[in-house]
Amino acid sequence: MSANRRGESVRVETEIKKWGNSLALRVTGAMAELPRFEPGMRVTVDVDNEGFTVRRAAGSVRSFRFPESESVLLEGMTAETAHADLLADPTDRELGL
Repeated sequence: MSANRRGESVRVETEIKKWGNSLALRVTGAMAELPRFEPGMRVTVDVDNEGFTVRRAAGSVRSFRFPESESVLLEGMTAETAHADLLADPTDRELGL
């Protein structure tokens, strides 16, 4: 175990295992505790020829929710209220005719 001025650092030796048709690396002990990884947490993985680095994702895609659903936004919409009359009519050439 070693520490540096920017923060604590730990080197862990572990083994890559077979998991179905894939390979798996089990995240245990300090590998999960130090970066505060939790089940379901989003991460980014940087991959190069030497291996990979796993980091907590900057933002969580799962936590973002649009304020309204598509069905609510389209409720009561007609061709007139959607301004469909302002759309250009495609030419025969654009339609492949």
